[in-house]
Amino acid sequence: MPQIGKTLIISGIAMLTVGCFLVFFADKVKWFGNLPLDFSYKSKATRFYAPIGSMILLSAILSIIANVFFRFFK
Repeated sequence: MPQIGKTLIISGIAMLTVGCFLVFFADKVKWFGNLPLDFSYKSKATRFYAPIGSMILLSAILSIIANVFFRFFK
């Protein structure tokens, strides 16, 4: 049970770090969300946005970070 608490604390710190990064450096990452494969549709009554390209990039980056982390702390 203590392992769950440690995991929650580390996850919270990671989310806080990412949130602060996005708040302070939002003008530097304007390209995120405007990548190829990010589909956007607007009409008078409907708005649809599917950030497929951004999610693929985010998934690749997080996979690399996780693999490096688990390789060093194995």
